Amino acid sequence: MKHREIQELKTKPTPELLKLLKEWKERLRVLKFDLAAGKVKNVKELRKLRKNIARALTFMRTAENNGDK
Repeated sequence: MKHREIQELKTKPTPELLKLLKEWKERLRVLKFDLAAGKVKNVKELRKLRKNIARALTFMRTAENNGDK
């Protein structure tokens, strides 16, 4: 992700982040099966998806903690 995309992700509300997480997790699941079957050409996409999922979870946790204070 580019810096601009990360900043946009940081400002998204939690319901949108949850929707993105669901899409990314499903895509990751499909890619893992395709990798095992030998169909994946771009293995870097797996790493990108895992990092995006981690970023979204981090932003959600940060928003949750900021809302508590």
